[in-house]
Amino acid sequence: MSRNLILLPALAQVLLTIAVYVRLAAAKAKAVREGQVDPERRGLYDDAWPASVQKVNNNIRNQFEVPVLFYVLTIMLWQLGTTGPLAQALAWLFVGSRIVHAYIHTGSNIVPVRRKVFMAGCAIVVAMTVLVIWSILFA
Repeated sequence: MSRNLILLPALAQVLLTIAVYVRLAAAKAKAVREGQVDPERRGLYDDAWPASVQKVNNNIRNQFEVPVLFYVLTIMLWQLGTTGPLAQALAWLFVGSRIVHAYIHTGSNIVPVRRKVFMAGCAIVVAMTVLVIWSILFA
């Protein structure tokens, strides 16, 4: 198995972030077209936009929080050569959790469900951290 395969989940996370940006652009265009935006406030104030735009925008911000740790850990695992089935499974599980989280966050936005998915992703990042520590100390 190529050690570079560990980079595919990171690339998938990047593509997810790009997809959410595309969704944000579409949501903003629709809101402007439908006259739902306060044009004087839209450049500086989130409340100038309707909730449909705000939740996608909030998800964009979220793509630069915990996923940043995922990117760092993925690169560390790659550098350490710890790219076997466990590392890959954790990486893909994290990306899967982020896809589900983005779907919920930009859709129904049911917070208790979204929080559970978010916490699952955080737990996966913790597991990846333990794997990095293990690799540094014992590999």
